[in-house]
Amino acid sequence: MIAGVDEVGRGPLAGPVVTAAVILPREYDLPGLTDSKKLSAKKREILYYAIKTQAIAWSLGQASIEEIDDINILHATMLAMQRAVSALKIKPSEVLVDGNRTPDFGVPARAIIGGDGKEACISAASIVAKVTRDRIMAEYHEEFPYYGWKNNSGYPTKQHIQALSEYGVTQYHRRSFAPVAKQIIHSQTAS
Repeated sequence: MIAGVDEVGRGPLAGPVVTAAVILPREYDLPGLTDSKKLSAKKREILYYAIKTQAIAWSLGQASIEEIDDINILHATMLAMQRAVSALKIKPSEVLVDGNRTPDFGVPARAIIGGDGKEACISAASIVAKVTRDRIMAEYHEEFPYYGWKNNSGYPTKQHIQALSEYGVTQYHRRSFAPVAKQIIHSQTAS
């Protein structure tokens, strides 16, 4: 019962950080399973449903924008990972995490750099987390379309940075991230 864990959303200026934990069976049929960043949105969607259907267990964890601003993105990511693992309906015997560190899960855990391309359970977690976070950002986009979140997922693209200076900071922006903090200071000194 090995759980793979991955996160999505450490670098964006807006939105939560989302993590997923996935336990795959020994036998599964997930053609094209790899790191979510190497897949098209359409392929991710197909695999997302297949993973949820075939997984022994899967779960999500999040850290809110406020938590990211309060405890920093690294600690918020670790917290979201712990939440995903503790939400699994089956306690894993081991947890494999994409990256170079793991939080305390209460079970043995290993960090694997590039794990989302090496371990199927981590690849599956990366896909579930990415599709989930992209959907959250698409919802936020409906409310604030000028930031381009449906396409950039909150990352600091040219469109996002330009909209930030034109329209200001929303409740979905991470105030502790430099471009957002700079915009807050700029708008305070301009008024």
